[in-house]
Amino acid sequence: MEKLTKEHIATALRDVPLFSSLSTELIELLANVVNTRDYPKNTFILSAGDKADSLYIILSGSVKVSIVDIDGKEVILSLLEQGDIFGEMALIDDHPRSADIVSRGPCELMMIRKDDFRKCLASSPALSMQIMLGLVQKLREADRKIESLALVNVYGRVAQALLEFSEKQGDTLVIDDKLTHQDIARMVGASREMVTRVMRDLVDGEYISIERRSIVLHHKLEVYAQEIGRAHAHTQV
Repeated sequence: MEKLTKEHIATALRDVPLFSSLSTELIELLANVVNTRDYPKNTFILSAGDKADSLYIILSGSVKVSIVDIDGKEVILSLLEQGDIFGEMALIDDHPRSADIVSRGPCELMMIRKDDFRKCLASSPALSMQIMLGLVQKLREADRKIESLALVNVYGRVAQALLEFSEKQGDTLVIDDKLTHQDIARMVGASREMVTRVMRDLVDGEYISIERRSIVLHHKLEVYAQEIGRAHAHTQV
């Protein structure tokens, strides 16, 4: 793939939600220390236990974040796409990588090495604040997933997972990036067989429909997820 210019990298950084409010000077500061790298499909980008040396920003493609539980089964923590950042936590606390990151298809990533990243943080309180906000958001998402696993049945967890990974297309929520039943099972902490049953029931109940390689979410599914959220709020009062 053709090497990106600093101008292209700066433009890509402005499109990253975490960096969108930074000044032109800060964007240029980051662009000066960015390297890019391509990864083919199903390639380990990071492995749990690795020493931290860089943070990564997805320029194109998507990756899977997963761990292996005590029974040796893969648990998918999240699926990240263009504009998402990963690997920054280990750069801050110097702990080893906490999860495996694997490319789901061909990926192009921007990389910032640890020393360069820390110099940028030290020179810019605004950048430090943005990184802190990003870490807080990840912590809140982790808390929500833990709560969901503890309190919501499999139907609710599948519904929430589908909504989380859907995108607006006009007035419709769609998942174009094909999620297998095994992928969903690893995200919601259930067996593949149970997820297959739930998906079949959601289709039969007209909560979702399957159109070629896409999953179309209907309004009923959003209402169902909202009812689950209200039930949680009621039990916590």
